[in-house]
Amino acid sequence: MALREADDPQLYARVQEQNLLRQYDLLANCIEIGLAKGIDAFDKYTLWALNAAAVSNITQFGGRFREQPIYVGSHIPPHFKEVPGLVDQFVSVIHELWTIESHPTILAAYALWRLNWIHPFLEGNGRTARAACYYLICVRYGGLLPGKKIVPERIRENRPPYYAALQEADRQWENGHFDVDQLAQYLAGLVEDQLAE
Repeated sequence: MALREADDPQLYARVQEQNLLRQYDLLANCIEIGLAKGIDAFDKYTLWALNAAAVSNITQFGGRFREQPIYVGSHIPPHFKEVPGLVDQFVSVIHELWTIESHPTILAAYALWRLNWIHPFLEGNGRTARAACYYLICVRYGGLLPGKKIVPERIRENRPPYYAALQEADRQWENGHFDVDQLAQYLAGLVEDQLAE
């Protein structure tokens, strides 16, 4: 079953909000598992589950990698045949750098940028990337962070600095550099705001 926004915009918006609540509940469980098992618990199956929760009843392909081209504004994500390998590389980078990278939000920034860049799903890529980002922040900090409004919600409410930081990471990548520092600093500010509540 898949509800189209044009069919009933109010119902569609309500389903999206309910999906986010379900995704946050699932995310909390994933974080608990990650805290118990370590970073190896973060894998493509976690991403599939988070995506499926985010797009339930909106698309019939939730939790499955896309098998067709997709276009996101001026960004043309990689060919769909490259998606499985790129996601495997992405997860590998997270695992390899987990004990090396000391900045608390750099890997979360990498996850946020790279998943949006790969755009592995037909729908819900941003929601899945924000959930993965928050997973990494919480596991890095050693627990679910207190605060009424979590980082993914804060991103959703004020998207211009988020988009600007993603575009800066894209520019760096296009010039042959890996640099998500602007995005990491942006996330650090959001974490501070959450903890200050």
